[in-house]
Amino acid sequence: MLESLLDTSHRLGHRRFQLDQDQAPYAAALSALAARDSTKLMVPGHGGTDAGISELLTDFIGEKAIHLDVPMLLEGIDLEDDSPFAESLALAADAWGARRTWFLTNGASQANRTVALAVAGLGENVIAQRSAHSSFSDGVVLAGLNPSYVLPSVDSANGIAHGISVASLDKALSRAEDDGRPASAVYIVSPSYFGSVADIGGLAEVAHTHGAPLIVDGAWGPHFGFHPSLPESPTRLGADLVISSTHKLAGSLTQSAMLHLGKGPFAEVLESLIARAMTMTASTSSSALLMGSLDIARRALATGEDAIGASIDTAIRFRELLETDERFADIGEGFAAFPDIAETDLLRVPIDVSATGISAHWIRDRLMTEHDLYFEMSTDTTLVAVIGAGKTPDVDSVFATLIGVIESDEGQAQSSTGRAQTDFPELPAPGPVRVRPREGYFAATEIVPAAEAVGRISADSLAAYPPGVPNVMPGEEITAEAVDFLTAVAASPSGSVRGAVTSSVDSYRVLKG
Repeated sequence: MLESLLDTSHRLGHRRFQLDQDQAPYAAALSALAARDSTKLMVPGHGGTDAGISELLTDFIGEKAIHLDVPMLLEGIDLEDDSPFAESLALAADAWGARRTWFLTNGASQANRTVALAVAGLGENVIAQRSAHSSFSDGVVLAGLNPSYVLPSVDSANGIAHGISVASLDKALSRAEDDGRPASAVYIVSPSYFGSVADIGGLAEVAHTHGAPLIVDGAWGPHFGFHPSLPESPTRLGADLVISSTHKLAGSLTQSAMLHLGKGPFAEVLESLIARAMTMTASTSSSALLMGSLDIARRALATGEDAIGASIDTAIRFRELLETDERFADIGEGFAAFPDIAETDLLRVPIDVSATGISAHWIRDRLMTEHDLYFEMSTDTTLVAVIGAGKTPDVDSVFATLIGVIESDEGQAQSSTGRAQTDFPELPAPGPVRVRPREGYFAATEIVPAAEAVGRISADSLAAYPPGVPNVMPGEEITAEAVDFLTAVAASPSGSVRGAVTSSVDSYRVLKG
């Protein structure tokens, strides 16, 4: 039954629907059901009422949420071929310019694992941006893929990883062909955490020239394509699969996401592979609340150009305020120096605070704990503000609070210590691949001191922050340069290494000798 439901939009196509973007048919059907005085002798156990022990849950999330929380496969909701759910999927595909769209309730991480499993049907060799999300690395392990990597450009002054250029991808694809392992798929990340956007059209063209589909982890760009001042939706630029973390800037509930299939030369074969992989990664009890929020978010984006424009104006105003103080700089102003960056997401405001002499981690923490003001993320030199599509926060107040924190007695004390780090070490080159990631991950392992790890095969994925690029992958040989780099990052005041056995990275998990 789950496979039938997930495959509904494929069997229907869009022709049976009018595709009125000002409607949210699935959410409307859920609301109509919630308004009825139904007796439910089925899951979920709360029964859609606040009776008995469900009173506590109702107090927590509200009576309407309890009523909307219904199971899958209900007549008039998502069971029929022409159900409101199928219509909502068709509307989403139309809104983002896709051939087909899937709703996900385990985030973009689910999409990453799904596409990894799917592209294994095209072949085992993939080329991936080295700074791919860890969930794609998980998918590589699960699917038994054989990856090779393209290093992203790195802003070494701020410890920020950006993207890859058309030229670097072309070179990597040609090298793979010369080595006798032509790539069956290409995986890139755009936009970055800091708002840099790759040349999707150019990357898609070169990937297709080499016979490979382009997969775009567009988790941070679900709002692209809905305003002329924003980058275009990647599916309309030639991307074959686009991972969209809709909750991030597009307004759906946390953990909801979408996966879009483009209309390019690989669409037909990918559609079947993704549909099959979805049956392995999707829940058989997907949340109606999460999927309903995707339907609502799509409607809001597709009909909200004016509201999105107001958000862009707000972000521009914030940048104008920052320009009035020489202690702040818009990192986006330096994007032109990187050949991989074609556009900028205006709703992301990355702020270089290194001139204050204060760690951005300290500033972000103080803003949260003392002023209830939350920025999305920080590196040692950078604060990143995210303005959701359709949102207009009071950036004048935010700017005043930011000034107050750095000019406070505590801020000046932090500045005098020189805690902000701007001399990030160069990234080490990846070590040679000794075994495939899946073999390295599942092999018998042992933990050895760092000094004994050099020359051994890693069982873990290790990524130093900043800038978050994986330095060692399962199956790769651990080099002396990698050990030195990871040790230095772990010892820095704001550094950390994701996946390490210990926070100091004094030990490594390696394959038994």
